[in-house]
Amino acid sequence: MGRTDYFNDPGAPKPNSLKPAVSAVVRDTEGRLLMIRRTDNDRYAIPGGAQECGETVAQAVVREVDEETGIRVDVTSLVGVFSNPAHVVAFSDGEVRQEFSLCFRATPTGGDLRASSESKEVLWVAPHDLACLDIHPSIRLRIDHGLRDRAEPFFT
Repeated sequence: MGRTDYFNDPGAPKPNSLKPAVSAVVRDTEGRLLMIRRTDNDRYAIPGGAQECGETVAQAVVREVDEETGIRVDVTSLVGVFSNPAHVVAFSDGEVRQEFSLCFRATPTGGDLRASSESKEVLWVAPHDLACLDIHPSIRLRIDHGLRDRAEPFFT
């Protein structure tokens, strides 16, 4: 399913759905960030996705990171709540979703990097190399807050 992200775009379609989603800022012992290259929009992102019925947000993070990257993680803290109504995602099936994502920090505990149906590339990236990647501004905001050593979560 294809997707188009609209961010602060007055011509964006009106949202018709709102679903809880999670994402994770995962760093290895060298400080590198776990990134994927999405199959639906060809952009780089941190792993994440929709929470499913019957799971906690922490369980959703663990599942999504493993599904998209092959890496198992422990969730350690909340980066923030990202709910900017000026960020909507239009999917090819007609759904237009307003952003609502809880972003967490997580620590890798095992596994091996592998791509999936949602990630055509999985890699560890040094923070100073992030500028070389095509990352949507809303994802970059999550990354920037996730890399800060703050106890208080960010929220919009």
